[in-house]
Amino acid sequence: MATLKDVSKASGFSITTVSRALNGYDDVNKETRDKILNVAKELGYSPNILARSLVKKQSKTIGFLVTDLKRESIKDNFMFETLCGVSDELSDLDYEFVLLSTTTSKQKNKTYSQMCAERQLDGVVIQGLKRDDPYLLEAIESTVPCVLVDIPVEGINTGYVTSNQLESAKQAVRYLIRLGHRHIAFMNGAPHAYVSTVRYDAYRQVLHDHEIDFQEEYVLNGDFEELASKDAALPFLLNHPEVTAFFCASDVMALGVLQATRELGLNVPEDLSIIGFDNILLSQYVSPPLTTVGQQPYEMGRKAASMIVNIVEGQDVPHEAFVNNQLILRESVRFFVSS
Repeated sequence: MATLKDVSKASGFSITTVSRALNGYDDVNKETRDKILNVAKELGYSPNILARSLVKKQSKTIGFLVTDLKRESIKDNFMFETLCGVSDELSDLDYEFVLLSTTTSKQKNKTYSQMCAERQLDGVVIQGLKRDDPYLLEAIESTVPCVLVDIPVEGINTGYVTSNQLESAKQAVRYLIRLGHRHIAFMNGAPHAYVSTVRYDAYRQVLHDHEIDFQEEYVLNGDFEELASKDAALPFLLNHPEVTAFFCASDVMALGVLQATRELGLNVPEDLSIIGFDNILLSQYVSPPLTTVGQQPYEMGRKAASMIVNIVEGQDVPHEAFVNNQLILRESVRFFVSS
């Protein structure tokens, strides 16, 4: 493997000049830098990232931290799309990328600061942490910059990227009401997740705005899981035949409700209308195709990556960014006509 000394000898410049050119110092003129870069490329020279981080006190490495990564999550491509957005943007910005997975038990054994120090991270993009996760408060207070996906917290070293959660959830519930539904159940996710709180608030506000009584028993907890949602929906639908529609805080939970209707011999949308949230890949292929609130996780990932790099590099940029959602109409909802 070619070394810095080999590049120096082949280019005719000193090792110091070669090193400064390859590390992007602006005291090396463009002509010299271009010549050195070309020689390095011809020789197949690869910089020692660890050595560069010691010199510049920057590793150019960003972590992408997710929580409770499970095999069952394969149906939910939201995290994967966000990851791809982060990865592509960091690649364009010439930053390295490290995927980090955590659980509540892991957080008890290793602090957030230890995790960042071990991997020499310049910054972290965080997705999926609940409001009671120990890492969340530590990340916000840490000197290591972080950008949160769907957790709106802003600070000196903290930014966030989210979508118009409240309004798009309201739009979904309004759509059901506009089609004549009055008995609308809500399948919520994890109680400590920020998006669960927002979508629950949207559900309650729209019912109030349309003078529909809120009924606590119409709110179920599916923990963002298909099986849990199915298990919750089965007895509920048996005990509440008056319910004609379900708004679900995720498409994965909507799939669980759809399974429950099949086991009970109910037809969608003839007997029950269902709306999901996220527009995961499966939502358009199930039968019937799922009406849902479409998010743009790939774009959110790119914005999060761009923001974290700007914060790391000391750029004076906003520490918040928004991406718009869109209600996608398919075949799982119909007009309700009372008999």
